[in-house]
Amino acid sequence: MNGKLRNMASLYISKGNKMLLLFRQGGRVVNNVWVGSAGGHFESFELNDARACVLRELEEELGITNNEIENLSLRYVTLRKTKEEIRQNYYFFADLKEGVDEHFVSNEGISKWFEYCELETLEMPFTSEFVIKHYLKTGCRTTEIYAGVADGEKVVFTKM
Repeated sequence: MNGKLRNMASLYISKGNKMLLLFRQGGRVVNNVWVGSAGGHFESFELNDARACVLRELEEELGITNNEIENLSLRYVTLRKTKEEIRQNYYFFADLKEGVDEHFVSNEGISKWFEYCELETLEMPFTSEFVIKHYLKTGCRTTEIYAGVADGEKVVFTKM
């Protein structure tokens, strides 16, 4: 293991009982799967500020700002060793403010709203799949932040 890290942040936007996801197309690391509403890799000036990364990605990918969402909070941090690197993912959740147009066009793929009950049937990246399952079962009812470690078969979560 060479100690290489890949830092990424994702934002999952909800409105009522629906969540906005992105079918990412043409990505360097993640491709042809459903991912958060917006997200991506940290820029060097964001290495100590995951929130700055996710807000930049939100504006770049969906053209909306922090003023159009509410209740933005970091809820999950996961670690996974894959392809000779350790991937650190920071998962944020937020609500779309009332009155904001909910028809989004992303420059990263296809944006689509899903009912919460549909989310577990979608193909997602490994850690994202476990985050969403945990969020639907437990995380959406708390304000806790969870750490998750992937062991190759599952992601084990604990409160931070």
